[in-house]
Amino acid sequence: MSTTPTTRLILETLLPHLKVAAAYAHFLQPKIAALPAKGEGNNFFSAALTDADVAIQNLVEVVLLGTFPDIRFYGEEYASSNNTKYFRATELGSEGDYLVTLDPIDGTKFYMDGHSNYQIILSILNSDDFEAVIAISPAQNIYFYALRGEGAFKGTLEMSLEACSPLQITSVKPAILLGWGMNAIAHSLKDRYQVIDIANDYSSDIQIPNLNGILSGDLSGAVIKSGKFIDVAALAFIAREAGWIVTTLSGSTLPPLHTCKNYSLPGLIIAASKSVHQDLLKAIQSLPV
Repeated sequence: MSTTPTTRLILETLLPHLKVAAAYAHFLQPKIAALPAKGEGNNFFSAALTDADVAIQNLVEVVLLGTFPDIRFYGEEYASSNNTKYFRATELGSEGDYLVTLDPIDGTKFYMDGHSNYQIILSILNSDDFEAVIAISPAQNIYFYALRGEGAFKGTLEMSLEACSPLQITSVKPAILLGWGMNAIAHSLKDRYQVIDIANDYSSDIQIPNLNGILSGDLSGAVIKSGKFIDVAALAFIAREAGWIVTTLSGSTLPPLHTCKNYSLPGLIIAASKSVHQDLLKAIQSLPV
């Protein structure tokens, strides 16, 4: 097998194509028509599949197969993609044998309802942890990226990786996002925070923060039941590289990726500070076993 390309080379190669994908997604949003619903998942977000999901994944797959034909790749729409069979593998490899993952439209329901806080998220995973993540917000003309041990960065879509500035999330709103199945802790947080319960507070008319609100300062924390590699865990990695605290729901450090199942970390606490992390941890610990 040929030498694995560096994470920076992979990002630099893909960035121009991801920008094209972002322009496509932005153009298509008002015109979007839903394809038949995904068969898996138990909430309305996972039931949303659009033309943009499939088209963007196909674009990234073509670039990867044409540029890094030996790379491992797992995209959210792997089951409906004709390119999946051409990749060497779709699962994590050994140390240094990277897996590229893609969520072509993170926040598909937000996207379909015309909200601006959807993203295209591409990640590079090693056997133990993330090596790099890039998250593009087409409707907001910004993107975030992080490289393992090098910090997180933010720029406009006109900027190269080198032109981006270090991501400094200095002032955050006292708001907490609760993912699906976490609404039981809402009552113990409402005296100190605005609590946004995704299952009950989502509106097709009024935009609420998505998890990417941790990168924009719209959230000071989040509690998520399961951290999928392609979206939640990827955004948590960017936050981590920007200095945030990310732990499991018990407060322990994250397990190595290769020990996880179904391309998911366990539940996550994502917090801007130690005090926010303690508040969220106490709220979880107050639940009956």
